[in-house]
Amino acid sequence: MLKDKNVQLSIYSILYSRIPKNHILKLINNAVDFSFINRLLEKSYCKYYGRPAKEPEMMAKLLILQYLYNHSDEQIIEQASLNLSYMWFIGINPEDALPDPSLLAKFRTQRLKETTLDDIIQEVVKQCVEKGIIKGTGISIDATHTQANTIKKVPERIMKHLSQNIFKNLEKENGSIPEQIDKSIPNYKEIEDHNQAKQIMKNYLEKVIEDVENSVDLTAANKTAEAIEEAKEVLNSPRFIEQKGIRSLTDKDARVGYKSKTNSFFGYKVEYAMIPEERIITAVNIQDGAYVDGTGFKELYDRTKECGIEIKEAYGDKAYFRKPILDLLKDKKVAAYIPVSESVYKLDDTKFTYNKDSDQWFCEMGHGTTSKKKSKKKDRDSYYYYFEKDACANCPKSHECLYKNKKRKVLQITVNTIEFYEYSKFTKSEGFLEQYKKRASHEWKNGEMKRFHGMDRARGYGLKSMQTQAKLTALAVNLKRIANLLSSNFYDICNYFSYFLCTNVNCKNYLQNISKNHDFFSGFEPSLLLLFGEQIVPVLIMGREYWQ
Repeated sequence: MLKDKNVQLSIYSILYSRIPKNHILKLINNAVDFSFINRLLEKSYCKYYGRPAKEPEMMAKLLILQYLYNHSDEQIIEQASLNLSYMWFIGINPEDALPDPSLLAKFRTQRLKETTLDDIIQEVVKQCVEKGIIKGTGISIDATHTQANTIKKVPERIMKHLSQNIFKNLEKENGSIPEQIDKSIPNYKEIEDHNQAKQIMKNYLEKVIEDVENSVDLTAANKTAEAIEEAKEVLNSPRFIEQKGIRSLTDKDARVGYKSKTNSFFGYKVEYAMIPEERIITAVNIQDGAYVDGTGFKELYDRTKECGIEIKEAYGDKAYFRKPILDLLKDKKVAAYIPVSESVYKLDDTKFTYNKDSDQWFCEMGHGTTSKKKSKKKDRDSYYYYFEKDACANCPKSHECLYKNKKRKVLQITVNTIEFYEYSKFTKSEGFLEQYKKRASHEWKNGEMKRFHGMDRARGYGLKSMQTQAKLTALAVNLKRIANLLSSNFYDICNYFSYFLCTNVNCKNYLQNISKNHDFFSGFEPSLLLLFGEQIVPVLIMGREYWQ
């Protein structure tokens, strides 16, 4: 049963006055109204029947604290029972009991579905946009990797574990393992040839499955039947033996990915959309390690728009240099700041230029193409542009352009090369290079989440667990950044007025008199008092409460 929020304060709540007004949790609470979480999750609770449940807003705030300070379930409950600022933030009295750590795991896995976390991130960003805390108009998208919470294993070892799992369940449910079943698992480590070892283990596992099915009634052995089905599913995957599929029975969703041609990792890829000006994350996409960057670009773009942000620029690295992405941004009238990928755009435009009016290519020596033909290959759309024979024969650089006794230069391009040519010229301009510097903030954010918030390694197992971790981490770093923005904005305003108004001796004397009459302003930047005078002191008090 979901009970109403308890707003009754005990006498011990006076202790909360010791929390500084500029504490990060007070800044967060003043900037964001978390009451929407109760409305968001109320349908997942029974309103009138059952035992009173812990308030969703309080449970969500405990998770925010957990990911903000990188604690485990047990650690955050322990810290919240000792730390006054934690108690104040989650909205309890100092003497109130906290939930058991196991309830946090239940709330995280059963109440907080994937869509709910997206909605929470979106609502927090939307509130900050409406309050003017977020004013940026750009979107930066990048993917980072997270190591799985287990090691990757060779197929031979996985098949050994599958066999052991079948034997364990069979012995438990059947009482013993029938004699006709070979329990001697081959020692694959003694086989030097890796491919041979895989084949021997595969043949052995298939034989075990066949013998068990023929000698045991699996209708009375449910666990054994499940173990056999799991083994069949693994063996039937065409990517398994090639070591491109499942690599761990503990975490079946993790996959091998590549940070470069020679540098691989085992785990997941987390793709973030972020406002580069304020470094606020607007959307998160989590996939296995084999995910190709940019596949979910449109989804991240749409979620960012739903936050109420007017997107005018988009930033990404070379992995996002794709025609569908560029076409989407062009259709939305968004300026794209994405470097050209040499694997997609293979033309060296330092040696060739294009005239779109005459549909001609010109080489660096000034010779132009005279004709073109479309490729006859059905599996690839491309064009061949032919230069004049005499011009190429008499060209001093013919030995560089012509090979295999060719008589003239033939330039092969794809159907998108001409469009990419114009964009490539734009990426070399000073305006592009200057604007693209904003994307560097994304690297800082990736480093922050990995170094201080545990995103370098998965906390649990499976894609669902990784989705929860990544989105809660994004929410936590967003709130930390919002507090930082509020704090810096307040002191920037104070310093601005202080610079212009506190240089006059008479002004300083006037401010000293006000400070004597208003103890509240101890430590408060006096220039704001000078600006508004004593008559507006209550307004200043309200303003200071909001900012601090």
